[in-house]
Amino acid sequence: MIETIQYQSLKWQQITNPSEEDYRYLLEEYQFHPLDIEDCRGSNQRPKLDEYEDYYFLILHFPYFDKGNKFIRIREVKIFWGKDFIITIGKSHWVVQKLFEEMQEDLRDDDDDVKEMLSSSDLLLYHILDRLMLETYTLIMRVGAEVDLINYDIFNKKARSIIELISVTRRNIILLNTTFKPQLRVLHMFEGGAIKGFVDPEVLDMEDYWGNILDQYQKMFDSIEDYGELIEGLSQTFDSLQANRTNEIMKVLTYFSTIMLPLTVVTGFFGMNLEFPFNPNVTSFWIVIGAMVVVTILLIIFFQRRTNR
Repeated sequence: MIETIQYQSLKWQQITNPSEEDYRYLLEEYQFHPLDIEDCRGSNQRPKLDEYEDYYFLILHFPYFDKGNKFIRIREVKIFWGKDFIITIGKSHWVVQKLFEEMQEDLRDDDDDVKEMLSSSDLLLYHILDRLMLETYTLIMRVGAEVDLINYDIFNKKARSIIELISVTRRNIILLNTTFKPQLRVLHMFEGGAIKGFVDPEVLDMEDYWGNILDQYQKMFDSIEDYGELIEGLSQTFDSLQANRTNEIMKVLTYFSTIMLPLTVVTGFFGMNLEFPFNPNVTSFWIVIGAMVVVTILLIIFFQRRTNR
């Protein structure tokens, strides 16, 4: 299904679930390169920007949280960008669909801001990317909040929940890092002037707009790298704390076992079915109990002094 927003000569077409008929339409109507159409059919493509005489083809990746609002997933945004058209195709990021619906509504209301956004394909592409950047920034701030939560809760005794949160956050950060890193090269092509666009520089200089997109992206990438280093440090700290707690538990168990060992020897010795010299004496039982108590107290004092050194 092809949905269209048109203002003057500019079209924004959104093809959510493209069929073979839609692909034929793109080939016949816009004469797109067949390899670009093949990329639209596939998934898990690398970020790229292909330049042709009369259009550009972009594949960009942007993150979102899954339905469980726990794990980060990646959605491809595929865009054909020409002088008088923008075509977004495939199961794009939900932000693109939401922006499309908002612009449809605002255009029906004769909104001047939307008309300005639709004044050129370059400006429309900038607003699509800017909205995606804003949503991505919000997502990264949430990841940062999770890192702060780990930093706050790491000294609590809820080891299982902390281990799970560290594992999920680390996985999300790694995914973000591997998504952002190859895409920087593509966005640098905009800011570096390699991509000319279609608007007349004397009418609208897009260099500042593309520079703003790159600045936002670079800031987010730097934050991701910082969060990656923090989560690694917190993970090592948590492992050290858990190892220390385990050592403390083992120390207590060792003390207990060491104290019980001589008592076990004494009770085992007198538990043998033999005649002892003072066996008929009634007070002999209390003598043995007293000796065991004295041994226990001496061992406890010894261990306390060794611990306090």
